[in-house]
Amino acid sequence: MKTIATTIIIAASALATATAATPVYLDENAPLEERVEDALSRMTLHEKVAMCHAEGKFASPGVARLGIPDLWMSDGPHGVRAEINWDNWGYANRTNDSITAFPALTALAATWNPALAEAYGNALGEEALYREKDVMLGPGVNIYRTPLNGRNFEYMGEDPFLAGELVVPYIKGMQQNGVAACVKHYALNNQELWRGHIDVELSDRALHEIYLPAFRRAVEEGKAWSIMGSYNKVRGQHACHNELLLNDILKGDWGFDGVVITDWGGAHDTREAALYGLDLEMGSYTNGLTSESDFTTDDYYLANAYEEALKKGELPMATLDDKVRRLLRLNFRTAMRRDKPYGALCTPEHYAVAEEIGNEAVVLLKNAPVSKKQGPLLPIDAAKYGRILVVGENATRNLMQGGGSSELKVKDAFTPLDGLRDLYGDKVVYAAGYKSGRPMYGHADIIPQHVEDSLRAEAVAMAREADLVIFVGGLNKNHAQDCEAGDREEYGLPFGQPRLIEELAKACPNIVVTLLSGNAVEMPWAKEVPAILQAWYLGTMTGKVVGNVLSGAVNPSGKLPFSFPARLEDCGAHSFGEIAYPGDSIKEQYLEDIFVGYRWHDTKKIPAAYPFGYGLSYTTFEVGKATASADRIAPDGTITVSVPVKNTGKVAGKETLQLYISDLESSLPRPVKELKAFEKVSLAPGEEKVVTFTITPEMLKFYSPEQKAWIAEPGKFKALVGTSSTDIKASHTFTL
Repeated sequence: MKTIATTIIIAASALATATAATPVYLDENAPLEERVEDALSRMTLHEKVAMCHAEGKFASPGVARLGIPDLWMSDGPHGVRAEINWDNWGYANRTNDSITAFPALTALAATWNPALAEAYGNALGEEALYREKDVMLGPGVNIYRTPLNGRNFEYMGEDPFLAGELVVPYIKGMQQNGVAACVKHYALNNQELWRGHIDVELSDRALHEIYLPAFRRAVEEGKAWSIMGSYNKVRGQHACHNELLLNDILKGDWGFDGVVITDWGGAHDTREAALYGLDLEMGSYTNGLTSESDFTTDDYYLANAYEEALKKGELPMATLDDKVRRLLRLNFRTAMRRDKPYGALCTPEHYAVAEEIGNEAVVLLKNAPVSKKQGPLLPIDAAKYGRILVVGENATRNLMQGGGSSELKVKDAFTPLDGLRDLYGDKVVYAAGYKSGRPMYGHADIIPQHVEDSLRAEAVAMAREADLVIFVGGLNKNHAQDCEAGDREEYGLPFGQPRLIEELAKACPNIVVTLLSGNAVEMPWAKEVPAILQAWYLGTMTGKVVGNVLSGAVNPSGKLPFSFPARLEDCGAHSFGEIAYPGDSIKEQYLEDIFVGYRWHDTKKIPAAYPFGYGLSYTTFEVGKATASADRIAPDGTITVSVPVKNTGKVAGKETLQLYISDLESSLPRPVKELKAFEKVSLAPGEEKVVTFTITPEMLKFYSPEQKAWIAEPGKFKALVGTSSTDIKASHTFTL
């Protein structure tokens, strides 16, 4: 166990080596800033510099002489990563570091449920506490710009408001345990290809309206204690030491009082690191994950070279003291916090949180009758089927393996096949159908064509003898899929899955396609199958959740946190040639500007295959007319818009009403509409509730590049209430 220091006591023998200071003894009840200043005054130059860089792969030094403990960090956003060796990227192979894997953050975003985000953060914080971690490297709130981004599964979708609504309770839930959230990757880390150097160019409006709001809310409302910089450059400077992003916006405009941490290997220059907002350098002199070098931590940019420059007066001492104040503040909030509980690991309560998040995350994309004589295929009525064939590698694959830093070592892994066998017993038979290879980082196995053909032929032959086929496919954590350090190379499903699905559908019309992925995929086969579930990466409780939803034990209520374009070229980032994505290997221009996701589909009148906010249910809902408190809103006032929603079906369910605002008289181009509020309601059969949204002038603002401020222009607006970005049920026009 780490020692938790509650007082700073300097022995007489230590005073000889300490800087001049009166021995004042501050207990844990003293104001935080007094404790920080007291500790800072006692530190030597070398101790201060040492605090600013790593001493191991996931540790940074405290000051043993003063009783200040080291800080210990861990990946990742979905669970506490297995222990890594002190000085290399090998796993330590401990037997006590298996954990609960929570659903990936795309799944959390699909719940549209802030209460579950808080439960998620709290449970993960408890597991981090038990594993003696001070900083968890997550959550991620980079915006979903293209479905090819390999790390989209770690983020919260395409809309900054949705991401902000979920990241704030996640942070609060985690940090109430004395574990710091490290919100990442700040900023513009929206692809993995060339991530270490690609230089992003974008407008001020796109920066402030799309890519920064979730980070801003994480800081201003969530009070995040740390932020991780991203690998890429932004307007010519690396994001981990970027004057605009870190000094001007994060620490200046937003008043961030926490620690800026590099992504591993994200620092590139001592002077820039000293001056432009970086506080703690981690992982330099590696490529961030796999390669090593002969350099030591003394060779980090914020190590010996920094100390020498400070001694020579080449760099200001004030920047060092600012960094150390922030690091001490983080230490007092985490490692030196006296009242922390012990935490818990793999408890029934944590499994229940993971299952509940999964239950509300699954999105029912399609549910049609197989013939005119029957109703929708789902939920499965087991009495109708004698032989149920489960097809697909993802029905048995451990999807917590691979993916890079989000890889997890789980205590239990309940697969979809496990869940279906628990429900339907001997009725269930299995065929792999396809093979993807080992979970690897940086490269992937090549599957011989004859293997692919053989597995497909076997599955199709078995489908001809089945009464129901449940296909469980999608992506996985292999390189060039949902994996760090590489983007996807195709929008369609890999490993021959499209052909396999089409042939299975011909062999057995009663087929359900269940996709486990963190990204949208192309679905040219969708018209051939009656039912489609988007089930994400669901972690430990994957099998239980899939069984819950397919069987009807849980009525699906997930809503898409990003659009599913019908074709890749329908996505804004792919509409301007390679300079917009992936760039020319040096620079990249975000030419779609503020029109990301549904904003692009709406404005360009390009329908998505499945739109943002979309998700079906096993019941039906009726949304009534809107009633408003007024037709005009004052610059300092509010109005309310109320809409009734009724469950008109036969089973209990949850519906998410979404409020969008449309600016009808803007001086600058604006999206057709933008999400500004939402509420998820639970309704019994026949039950009706009224959902009321309060509209404020803040919701009407856009970023003015001329004024460098958020402004709301007088004029007409329309409030639009719907069940997706394209299914608007009620509206109200009003004037500012």
